[in-house]
Amino acid sequence: MDGTLDHTMMRVSDMAASIDWYGTHLDYEEKDRHEGDGFTIVYLGPEDMGDDEAMLELTSNEGQDEVEIGDAWGHIAVRVRDLEAAYEGLMEGGVDDYRDPESCGGRYAFVKDPDGHEVELVTRDHGSPWSLDHTMIRVEDADEALGYWVRKFDYEEAGRWESDTFANYFVEPGNAPAEAMSVELTYNYDGRSYTDGDGWGHLCVRLDNLHDDWERLMLREASDYRDPASCEDMYAFTRDPDGHEIELLARDPDAESLFPF
Repeated sequence: MDGTLDHTMMRVSDMAASIDWYGTHLDYEEKDRHEGDGFTIVYLGPEDMGDDEAMLELTSNEGQDEVEIGDAWGHIAVRVRDLEAAYEGLMEGGVDDYRDPESCGGRYAFVKDPDGHEVELVTRDHGSPWSLDHTMIRVEDADEALGYWVRKFDYEEAGRWESDTFANYFVEPGNAPAEAMSVELTYNYDGRSYTDGDGWGHLCVRLDNLHDDWERLMLREASDYRDPASCEDMYAFTRDPDGHEIELLARDPDAESLFPF
């Protein structure tokens, strides 16, 4: 199983406005697009992003004028070289001031896209500027969530930060290159539950072989949510213990389209 995180999908209410926002402020470009029956999917990413860097997938549904973010999904994080300069540049470009570096102890900052999706800025000296560093999701049982990613996908814990009230755990494949995206699991100690909303879509994990790796996941007792046959043998979906959807996709690097259809 490859295990590399291929993309993060979020739903947006106005595709044109979202593409303009990410293009104007994060220098993202459209990598590919699929116009379906009543929906549109667009892959975005930095112009010179590497093969192991994750894309951002935006999905808009016809007739959906707004999306509900919910709190089970947290944020995406993008890489910058100079945190203060990057945040100031966004402010000068017309992005609303949300959580500046000073309010975050000088370690990171946050802005919001047109639909209210939170975008964290983190300082990194690797990966393309503005490329996806990690995606944060909230979990109700840290032990169960960590065990899930270790057992099902052969992930390893790459870092953690623990406070008096919550903890963040970063997981990724053991052989993941530095520029690959990781998953941040946030666990609050107070036993709270979370709402999903429809603004958060899924994470996508790359496979070596869709059917072989699907069978391996079934052997490891992953959730049989949408098997390859139900997805026309092009992709599949499972779910983690908190119900977060995980797409499974065997990416063909030589294909003309980024989409399997």
